[in-house]
Amino acid sequence: MTDAPPSDTALERLGEATYRRRWPVLIGALLVLAGLVAVAAGALSSFVLNRWEAAGSESVAAQDVLREEFATGNANLILLITAVDGDVDDAAVVQSANAVADELAGEGAVGDVWSYWSLGGDVTLRSDDGASALVLAHVTGDATEARAAIAEYIPDYTREDATVTVQVAGSEAASTQISARATQDFVRAELIIIPLMLVLLVFIYRRVSSALLTLGVGLFSVIATLAGLRALTAAVEIASFASNIVLVMGIGLGVDYSLFVISRFREALGRGATVRLALRETLNTAGRTVVFSGLTVAASVAVLLALPFPFLRSFAYAGVLTVITAAVGALVILPAALAVLGERMTRRGITVAPPKPMEQGRWYRLGQRVMRRPVRWGGVALLALAALAAPALGVQIGVPDDRVLAQGSSVRATYEQLRTDFRTEANDALQVIETGDAAPADAEVAAYATAMSRIAGIAQVNSSVGVFVDGARIGDGDERLESASWQRLEVIPVRADLDDDADRIVGEVRALESPFEETLVGGYPAQLVDFRAALLERLPLVAGLILLVTFVLLFLLTGSLLIPLKATVLNLLSIGVMFGVLTAVFQNGLLADVIGFTPVGTLDPAFPILMFCVVYGLSMDYEVFMVSRIREEYERTGDNDRAVLAGLQRSAPLITAAALTLAVSFGVYATGSVMYLQMIGIGVAVAIVIDATVIRGILVPALMRLAGEANWWAPTFLTPVFRRFGLREEEPASATL
Repeated sequence: MTDAPPSDTALERLGEATYRRRWPVLIGALLVLAGLVAVAAGALSSFVLNRWEAAGSESVAAQDVLREEFATGNANLILLITAVDGDVDDAAVVQSANAVADELAGEGAVGDVWSYWSLGGDVTLRSDDGASALVLAHVTGDATEARAAIAEYIPDYTREDATVTVQVAGSEAASTQISARATQDFVRAELIIIPLMLVLLVFIYRRVSSALLTLGVGLFSVIATLAGLRALTAAVEIASFASNIVLVMGIGLGVDYSLFVISRFREALGRGATVRLALRETLNTAGRTVVFSGLTVAASVAVLLALPFPFLRSFAYAGVLTVITAAVGALVILPAALAVLGERMTRRGITVAPPKPMEQGRWYRLGQRVMRRPVRWGGVALLALAALAAPALGVQIGVPDDRVLAQGSSVRATYEQLRTDFRTEANDALQVIETGDAAPADAEVAAYATAMSRIAGIAQVNSSVGVFVDGARIGDGDERLESASWQRLEVIPVRADLDDDADRIVGEVRALESPFEETLVGGYPAQLVDFRAALLERLPLVAGLILLVTFVLLFLLTGSLLIPLKATVLNLLSIGVMFGVLTAVFQNGLLADVIGFTPVGTLDPAFPILMFCVVYGLSMDYEVFMVSRIREEYERTGDNDRAVLAGLQRSAPLITAAALTLAVSFGVYATGSVMYLQMIGIGVAVAIVIDATVIRGILVPALMRLAGEANWWAPTFLTPVFRRFGLREEEPASATL
């Protein structure tokens, strides 16, 4: 056997340098890791919470005016006060309720308080049976500050005495408990996932050291990414939920990349290569796959930067940093460890190169069966996946509420009572604000409020010139709704109508001709409508960017136009299956009792978009690994069918192992008590399993058999582009044994 010749590629040179300096690299990595741990330890406290707001929207502008001119805002805290005996107009109940309201008004973070009693018996703030009524408050500050304050208020104001019981609800209270539950669920899940993944990796490798190295790369990625995100907080906001994505993707990508690298290293050792030679070959082949896979995954999540929402942009920062750190761990730290362990990596282990001929491998034989009858196998697989994806055609986009929480939450229990006992939703009133200089006459304002009160789904309109219901004035004006030079109308919706048709209600209020020179319509329902509209408006751009970037990257890997097109279609098919499952389960309620959640008949759009980016990136991860092996074999033999079968046999076991570990890590989150986490866990796990089995094992060989040599076709004018910029894997010159 000859020793390694002079390095030919950058990755071979990296392998050579890592081999020669393996101990300094490992010691340096440990020192760097210690520093990163110190930085990452304070990361979570530097992250912020976010609201469902679209920056620059009309509702956000209205919120600013409410704060600056009226010293108030959305009613983000609700106290439900229920009389122990009698009704809310009994003297003792009135005294107790006013005392609670005064106490709340004295809290430092509370900017405004109003109630059924302070407004002279506003019926929209009283339950239908008269036994309960509401105290509403606006807690000031950003989401992080408001929820921190409300977290203290929830136990303080959940009380009962001889006269009244007091319960806490409100949008920020719900978000507070959702965040707390999600954190608890994530910690519990990670305590299960890490040892479970270690067991799975030991089973895959048949060696503890290999399993520990693989898991170590994932943990390095998590720690380094958290440290990087903490550094980014000096310039941008990072949402707290981004840390959860880091945990999942960091360990997942670390496992994927390590499996690719270690398997190739073992394969080279199994052919008799020296450790030095094996390391050079590994980085030149599997290393290229890791680099290219990282580019595709990073590009998939980076497109979230096109969305004007800080919390989704946080996922982009987290995703890109996770890819970078996982790649560094797999291409620098892991190879140094492999250089130290050397041939011990194969002891008691399973090498990728099987002891029997490749043609006898189970994946090779499956590929042969599929490619003998590609139409039959491919058709059945397509029909099965289409059936799973079909429910997505009936998806209904909605907004989140307290039912994201599992049964048993105190805030959810209060909301259940509000839904049962209150016909109107005064806490979610629309705020219609005058912004012009010319003040209209009272009669014009009254006519405007009268017309607004006739809109279907509007229970009552409060204004400075009177209270209006169904086109009639039923009460005096409210001085709270006027400032020195501004005025506003408070538009209270019917609960059922707001739940079913918030877009229509907000749209009709905004479309109504106003006597004001300029008008802003805000309030929580308008904020959710604006958020959803802005999100859906950017959705085609996000999807288009993902498809375009990954198509170009796959062309640079393969030099083909058909393979990137096929990959795009198949990845979208796995995405379709994921959305079909999400719709059937979380919108329509399939298995709701088993999983433990309450379906509300809609899907919140934000998290499915995040899942789209993550799943598309991970699907491309598997596509890159499989296609790179197929391309390598095709360049060696020029035989399309043989290349597909060989690539399938060499890549499918690893893809299946990687998919199993990643699906398990995501699937554990389905055991949580917050619907968001359950949705992410089930949706991503299903998509990964389908992608790694049905799509990679059946549809890829079937379609590549049908396309034949056309798989590798590209227009002549693109050939120089591929030759100049192509990122193909190549057998290294140093592989001469």
